[in-house]
Amino acid sequence: MKEEKKEDRRPQRQQRTEEAPKGQATFSYAVPASVEEIIGRTGSRGEAIQVRCKVIDGRDKNKVMRRNVKGPIQVGDILMLRETEIEARQLNKAGRGKLG
Repeated sequence: MKEEKKEDRRPQRQQRTEEAPKGQATFSYAVPASVEEIIGRTGSRGEAIQVRCKVIDGRDKNKVMRRNVKGPIQVGDILMLRETEIEARQLNKAGRGKLG
């Protein structure tokens, strides 16, 4: 029997060429963003909070975007974002109380 390889149509992630020495941590680049407004709770059980934040540094400096955050958060906190291109979907206005 001859085995056929299935084609993987998903885009390939770029491989890192340099490896960290054993026992050392590697860190990915992150961009700081300041929380400007708390919009409301989201998720199936309300476990995440949607916030509006402003990117402080990096390629998208001064961009204001919506993000979902898990855990305690308040206005003025600094988030470290791994990417600044994808924005969270807007919450439905019906039946949602505003926090903050």
